Amino acid sequence: MLFFSYFKDLVGREVTVELKNDLAIRGTLHSVDQYLNIKLENTRVVDQEKYPHMLSVRNCFIRGSVVRYVQLPPDGVDIELLHDATRREARGG
Repeated sequence: MLFFSYFKDLVGREVTVELKNDLAIRGTLHSVDQYLNIKLENTRVVDQEKYPHMLSVRNCFIRGSVVRYVQLPPDGVDIELLHDATRREARGG
């Protein structure tokens, strides 16, 4: 639940999602659910030459099980908040 809560706070921010098939998509985080399924808006492919068929995609739903990485905006990372949340979760609540 730690990551779900954290990603909910990033709704409306731009993120880059790298999939297990090496496709990287940048877009505005519209929503995320408890399975870490991600919905992006205003998307664009990072490597457009490698994936030209993705140029017309503007909104997408990404199943959480195919996500390798989510790159966050540098100003979107609050280290102290993450440390506190991790400690609370380790204690069980």
